[in-house]
Amino acid sequence: MATKSLKGRQKDLAETNRQLEILSGGPFETGELPYFRDKLEESRQAPLRPRKLEILQINLGYMCNQVCEHCHVDAGPDRKEIMTRETMEQCLDVIRKTEAHTLDLTGGAPEMNPDFRWFVEEASKAGVADFIVRSNLTIIRANKKYHDLPEFFARHNVHVVSSLPHYTRGKTDKQRGDGVFDKSIEALRALNQVGYGMPGSPLKLDLVYNPSGAFLPADQDSLERDFKKALKDDFGISFHHLFTITNLPIARFLDYLIASENYEDYMTALVDAYNPEAVKNVMCTNTLSVSWDGWLYDCDFNQMLGLKVASKVKHIADYREDVLQDREIVISQHCYGCTAGAGSSCQGAVA
Repeated sequence: MATKSLKGRQKDLAETNRQLEILSGGPFETGELPYFRDKLEESRQAPLRPRKLEILQINLGYMCNQVCEHCHVDAGPDRKEIMTRETMEQCLDVIRKTEAHTLDLTGGAPEMNPDFRWFVEEASKAGVADFIVRSNLTIIRANKKYHDLPEFFARHNVHVVSSLPHYTRGKTDKQRGDGVFDKSIEALRALNQVGYGMPGSPLKLDLVYNPSGAFLPADQDSLERDFKKALKDDFGISFHHLFTITNLPIARFLDYLIASENYEDYMTALVDAYNPEAVKNVMCTNTLSVSWDGWLYDCDFNQMLGLKVASKVKHIADYREDVLQDREIVISQHCYGCTAGAGSSCQGAVA
């Protein structure tokens, strides 16, 4: 199993404890806002329990070529947490045994893991129905060794899900840094050239949008139409679908909310937008998240808060689906982000 230094583990624990303390305090401690569990009980949906496992989401590491303002993974070039081949082998054993239809590789930039291509090649042999790689796009143009990623993805019929904050240069670069928009456009063109995102093509290319500030995303279908028109008219780019994701109040976005004095207003907006219909399809009910070092979580947001699954089985090396299915899903105040409005998941709106 991959390990971190004692100092690194203590730093991570202190940070996650700090975030959890903030999330449980303020308007929740004073009674101005209800705790998420109280909301679930009010709508007769507590406790949350998993349904049949459909999606296995694996984080290959926190290393990334970008440092995005609202990244809930807190990824960047200086992050050294990378999944080892040993842990990948353990994941492959589970992939071969589980009936989950979707394998979802994420990061950081998953492509920066030195064993990324080996893992994709081995995992693709398992024959999952939908094999997702979440790419930040700019990695494709970051270095010559990544320039052939579109061809590599196509060869293995990888479903590419790419984050793009906006269809304008100004809003994208404001959130992700100067030059990110232009590199993203270059990468999208390269993907289109090998067939990704084209009408009738089996090579799936979907984009992900999340708001640039302390507000909920607009209607997913309307935004998709806007993105498609703008990217086609201005750059000749095609893609299949747009997924809208609500910014959850954790990691860098939590720090942004506090620094901008928007935390309590944002949490109030999430609580006010609570939708019991969205609860029915939250991703933690059909997804299992695996961290870079093999620990199991109900979702990747819980992973960032160090909230492991409430089960005797906590590591991929000890995987037992029957035991994991008999658990309660771990919740906290950040869960309001996935149940507000039309709901939010790694696959976009859920209600």
